[in-house]
Amino acid sequence: MSVLQFTIPPLPHYMMGGMSRLDPGGKHVSRQNIGVFDLLFVREGCLYIGEEERHYEVRQGDALILRPDSYHYAIQECDAMTSYYWLHFQTTGSWSTYDAKLPALASEQQPEANPYAVWSYSTYTSQILIPSFIRVFDRNRTEELFDQLVKLNESFYSSGANWQQQLIFQQILRELSTSIEKEESTSPVLTCANRAAAYIRMNYKERITLQTLGEELNFHPVYIARCMRKVFGVTPMEYVLSQRIEQAKLLLLQTDYTVARIAEDVGFNQAAYFTACFSRAEGISPRNYRLRYAFG
Repeated sequence: MSVLQFTIPPLPHYMMGGMSRLDPGGKHVSRQNIGVFDLLFVREGCLYIGEEERHYEVRQGDALILRPDSYHYAIQECDAMTSYYWLHFQTTGSWSTYDAKLPALASEQQPEANPYAVWSYSTYTSQILIPSFIRVFDRNRTEELFDQLVKLNESFYSSGANWQQQLIFQQILRELSTSIEKEESTSPVLTCANRAAAYIRMNYKERITLQTLGEELNFHPVYIARCMRKVFGVTPMEYVLSQRIEQAKLLLLQTDYTVARIAEDVGFNQAAYFTACFSRAEGISPRNYRLRYAFG
């Protein structure tokens, strides 16, 4: 399963949406690097869509999210009347994709945000996982939410309607995320990987080893590593590193802590090693990251 991971805050935000219909012989438009996420939810019929080298048959009750940095195209014409909801959304925060075939987008390729320093407090970040392609668990509820979203287009210039659309959009993302949770009951691999990821997110500051994970989750360490590699496309230790780097980025922007203190606060024993890991992941040193974003 291909999974999109969004770091929050900030939450992904809705941009525009609607409903489309295709007659038999019609097909979805082909586009490349459109700069926004494109979420499709099929009401009836089937869309035949490719994204890079992966092909999808998006049938009634299926949802597909196309990435902003990829090429997507029709792989064949619709063989029946097909109707589907579509919406575009984006995030100003960091995101990544975990999949055996589609590579994660490097953080330096993300659209640059416009963060600023907040000296009086710190914000805890977390991750939400949204499937790129899934059979929605509660199809009727999801269709109802999309219908409400589209109807509010009639009040496009109303700030109240726009606010309501953002709230509905978050409920739609929740429905997709919940569909992953429902699959866990029949997927021990997904259950193991998500439990390991949740443990790491809660304990990234501590010393975490494969043996630690095995003892905490009551799974064999090799099995945990295999599950995380299959679901997220990274090893447990790579996932630990990504969590530490994300928290370090936040501290660089929101505090005046030294690099050495930040390194210690997020779980690194040596500031030099932290700097090397941060630079390798972000393409810029911690000090220059702070200068670029916190001070303009």
